[in-house]
Amino acid sequence: MVYMNDQPRLYGGVDGALRVAARRETLIEAGLELMGSAEPELTVRGVCKQAGVAARYFYESFTDRDALISAVYDTVITDIAVSTQAAVDAADAERDKAVAAIANIVRTVARDPRRGRLLFSSALTSPLLVEKRRASTTVFIGLLAANAKSFYRLGDSGQLTLTATFLVGGLAQTLSAWLDGYIDVTEDELVAECAAILLAPAMPPS
Repeated sequence: MVYMNDQPRLYGGVDGALRVAARRETLIEAGLELMGSAEPELTVRGVCKQAGVAARYFYESFTDRDALISAVYDTVITDIAVSTQAAVDAADAERDKAVAAIANIVRTVARDPRRGRLLFSSALTSPLLVEKRRASTTVFIGLLAANAKSFYRLGDSGQLTLTATFLVGGLAQTLSAWLDGYIDVTEDELVAECAAILLAPAMPPS
């Protein structure tokens, strides 16, 4: 077995640390492929077969199966959080920022449905993923509340947190249903409808 604290050596002129990092990325991609498939199944043997690497190399980067699951989830959620914040920052008007955030999230999971299934699918119910989803939902609630504080102009932080929690939870359920085919709309229609819902709390009462 290759242990995580072993020092990788040069091989064929390639630094050992680079080879370990490359195998780690390959294993994370293989984990995403298996976890985001229609019939998800993740074992150390299965992910190594999917990645095309010997099982002994798994332990260079991961202590066990749960460590890989955490790495896959964290990679996906970080990519979406960073790209969404970049899309928001690139927009000018506050309403444009809301649309940009929704559009980035929808189009990210549309381009790679595996990511959407990992984040939202009810078929993936391991305790670890449930906890990871709970934690990431809290992060996204905080991000929405921070970005929308002046936009929504709600009376207090409690109202803002309640609104952000409702919107983030509703978006997650909507994306899950869309990916599963229960909501039959185009990608552009989904962006437009979700953006309208996100903007609704900012509209003055009639």
